[in-house]
Amino acid sequence: MFDVVLWRPEIPPNTGNLMRLTVNTGCRLHLIEPLGFDIDDARLRRAGLDYREFADVATYSSYGEYVEIARPERLFAFTHLADRLYTEVAYKPDDVLLFGRESDGLPDEILVSDSVTESVRIPIAEGGRSLNLANAAAIAVYEAWRQNGFADT
Repeated sequence: MFDVVLWRPEIPPNTGNLMRLTVNTGCRLHLIEPLGFDIDDARLRRAGLDYREFADVATYSSYGEYVEIARPERLFAFTHLADRLYTEVAYKPDDVLLFGRESDGLPDEILVSDSVTESVRIPIAEGGRSLNLANAAAIAVYEAWRQNGFADT
């Protein structure tokens, strides 16, 4: 299925919720350090319920290490700076959905890197500032999964 990558996540319940999401959608979760919490944080476990033991989670010391090891074929970076909407992409199995940290998103050096196929955005209404990280990832994962006929259900 798809890979969900979090660059330096800061809030344990978001990552816990994403563990639950990835288990329930057949995705893999990748965490790029440093993390804003310990992977055994009680808040992460509480948000992830009993899904932590079933989640396919890998951690990497840096974005460069992730790219070197995973060698993603197609990587979509989610950012409010993009012009293209996330719904305009035809997602394929094994695509990578990359999200930045809660406080400030993805840095420019990642957004312009050769590893990024394209930057996309989730629209929000005028006056809105941002979506919760776990909610944004859920929106993206379900769109990609829907486009692929909810394979493996």
